[in-house]
Amino acid sequence: MNDLDTDDQPGFIERQVRRHRAGDTAIAADNVGQEWPVALVFNGISHAVMMCTPRDLEAFAVGFSITEGIVERGSDIHDIEVFFRNDGQALPHAEVHLQVVQQAFVALKDKRRALAGRTGCGVCGIESIELLDLQPEQVPDTGFLARLADDAIARASRELPAHQQLTKLTGGLHAAAWCDETGAVRHAFEDVGRHNALDKLIGHLILERQDTTQGFVFLSSRASYELVRKSARVGVPMVVTISAPTSLAISIAKQAGLRLVSFARESSFVEYDTE
Repeated sequence: MNDLDTDDQPGFIERQVRRHRAGDTAIAADNVGQEWPVALVFNGISHAVMMCTPRDLEAFAVGFSITEGIVERGSDIHDIEVFFRNDGQALPHAEVHLQVVQQAFVALKDKRRALAGRTGCGVCGIESIELLDLQPEQVPDTGFLARLADDAIARASRELPAHQQLTKLTGGLHAAAWCDETGAVRHAFEDVGRHNALDKLIGHLILERQDTTQGFVFLSSRASYELVRKSARVGVPMVVTISAPTSLAISIAKQAGLRLVSFARESSFVEYDTE
């Protein structure tokens, strides 16, 4: 497999490595996660370039569009096309062209935001502090949390590794999973960026017309503010992460009325006071 291979959107490539162990060196093959620039183009105008794993890009573009507030609903996107650019003259990259309703496009231009995404960063390139969108929507109380099984978090923790195929191959990707009230993992997406993985998951749910208020998000990362912010925008009632939250993530969750759980394991978890 090479850098330009996009068959079935593999998400990883093979590289020769030298393994050093106990004073010995051995030549071996290893898999590494792909990281490509992905340009999101709205109505012919490039708006953002994010560093992503080049698979599930249609779902990523839909999720990004909604969680960044570019469109309000999936029906505001009329058409999506994904192009892989691998002519050998430049860095391999992809472009996702979206045709959105005129009202959304006009609002997008008015924001004057020029994102330049990087792995693990959700606000790179923003022009000023004032443009940070830190006022989340209120998550509706649909009764989902009342139906949540007592062992749902434990089950999700147990099941998630089976859905992390790229992580098994590379050891270096994040996962975002959608779980039901029993904790069963229904969908999972992986990416080099934790926020990209979440956008892919949310985009998939929107494309499949699934109710984003009737499940919870389980993430193989820490809980940063943008993950909570993105989840709140589509009404997700609970976000669970394997690692720690940040102070701003806790604050955003509290404003949104979203349940935040971190350090999730099969036998334990930490819940943050967001009421």
